[in-house]
Amino acid sequence: MLHSVNVGLPKDVLWQGRTVHTGIWKQPVGGAATVRRLNIDGDGQGDLGGHGGENRAVFVYQLESYRYWQRLLGRDDFGYGQFGENLTVAGLPDDEVCIGDRYRIGTALFEVTQPRVTCYRVGIRLDDPRMPALLVQHHRPGFYFRVLREGDIRAGDEILKVADGPERMTVAEVDGLLYLPGHPADRIERALRIPALSPGWQGSFRAMVSRPAATTGNAGLVAVAPPPAWAGFRPLRVTAVEPESSTIASVRLADPDGQPVPAPLPGQFLTVRLRPDDEQPPVVRSYSLSGPPDGSGYRISVKQEPHGVASAYLHARVHPGDLIDVAAPRGTFVLRPASTPVLLISGGVGATPMLAMLYALAAQRSEREVWWLQAARDGADRPFATETAELLAVLPHARSHVFFSRPRAALDHLGRDYDTAGRLSLDALRALGVPVDADAYLCGPAGFLTDVTAALVQAGVAADRVSTEVFGAGPGITPGISAVATRAPHPPAGQAGDGPAVSFARSGLTVPWAEGRDSLLELAEACDVPVRWSCRSGVCHTCETGLLAGEVAYTTEPVDPPADGDVLICSSRPRGPVVLDL
Repeated sequence: MLHSVNVGLPKDVLWQGRTVHTGIWKQPVGGAATVRRLNIDGDGQGDLGGHGGENRAVFVYQLESYRYWQRLLGRDDFGYGQFGENLTVAGLPDDEVCIGDRYRIGTALFEVTQPRVTCYRVGIRLDDPRMPALLVQHHRPGFYFRVLREGDIRAGDEILKVADGPERMTVAEVDGLLYLPGHPADRIERALRIPALSPGWQGSFRAMVSRPAATTGNAGLVAVAPPPAWAGFRPLRVTAVEPESSTIASVRLADPDGQPVPAPLPGQFLTVRLRPDDEQPPVVRSYSLSGPPDGSGYRISVKQEPHGVASAYLHARVHPGDLIDVAAPRGTFVLRPASTPVLLISGGVGATPMLAMLYALAAQRSEREVWWLQAARDGADRPFATETAELLAVLPHARSHVFFSRPRAALDHLGRDYDTAGRLSLDALRALGVPVDADAYLCGPAGFLTDVTAALVQAGVAADRVSTEVFGAGPGITPGISAVATRAPHPPAGQAGDGPAVSFARSGLTVPWAEGRDSLLELAEACDVPVRWSCRSGVCHTCETGLLAGEVAYTTEPVDPPADGDVLICSSRPRGPVVLDL
């Protein structure tokens, strides 16, 4: 039976000094309520990235689960809508209701599409930050309805099952397949045969069954790569420092004893620890690998930044024979095996990982249609011109197009040094006729990535076939948090801690840990280091980050462990000095 229909419009609430826009506060409706395709009249979602839409139009939770949590948590203060549900029902338990089941309530018809998505806001609503994890661990997530027929419903209506979902997989089972350890492939493949399962969950399950065998971690929640070849940092010898353009120089590295080095995946990066000043702590920076991923050695190509301590040191003070501390190749921005066309698109020094991918394709004498699209200011600013031409020449189906935004009148010649004067744009992509079934890889400045990604999608390339790599810290994910002015990463306010050093490699910041902080995520936020998170309780893996060096201790054990070499920063603290890929 339907006990309560609950609705609520999004509002701003204060949480930990920040403003959260959320629709999780629901109140019972008196009388009939009209169910629409996207929600119930009077209802709304604050974060449409994680909630709402046709596949998550109506959220259902059970009175039996209310009573379970009251007993477990020792609480008696729950009211209808407390878990953010639209429909509070008697019956329909998560371990019996199946994805694809259909129900008629009042004059509306519904279909079960997916379990609840873990989210920190249920912890806010219940004043218990453990709730996102507890809902998964105790197999009581609740579930979403798709509205197949709009209509009117009211408290007291009978809930009539009208059809069984195919495969007969329950909400609790499907939820556990994604979030809990194990992930049996045969069960995941069964879930993928359910047409009603929402596209987001289908995408997660496809990633889980297709991940490379050598990887660890949960590919359904975060991109995964093979474990790092070694832990922490090891010394490598500089064998050459070579200019590539007016602002870019390459540094070649090899094993000091002449042994082969573990081969990276094409597109990965290296993290180096440098000591420009013996009186100051070392600086840690990450640079994309630009050489052939064959294990013969490593090459990083570094742009000289106007006030870059690390880049200035590498350009001017590093010489063949020097030893540099290096962490193992990392990163999930890698060339994927396929037979489809491939677009390698770069801006400026963003050509570095693209070049590594081009080396890999050339070594395979790939039959793929390969497009090399490179943007630079002018000929002096364009790196790897001769090198890329030689590699493209061995590929039977390669095309190249170079864009100069400001070609030099007397030095850069159209048709020889570049192909188009101007920027890489939607019109340019359409004029070139880039294949819409291609896998696209982009690297360059943030604005370049935003503009070119949008142009590719408008040109017809599917958004899920566009992969990007950014310079420095990546964009944050802070669902529902009201936008604030961005600040450059900085030490946290207040008295400095006296604990182990925490280095944020992409942000170029090292600060001491202070006792009293709850997690590495909290420290990163205090430093305005861009972070990604959702549940904040060790379930969703949105915060999963590369642990380049050091060890952590978990305050709450992850529901499913992260990949080898990674850490969930939402629930961990440093055991000693650590270096994070943030």
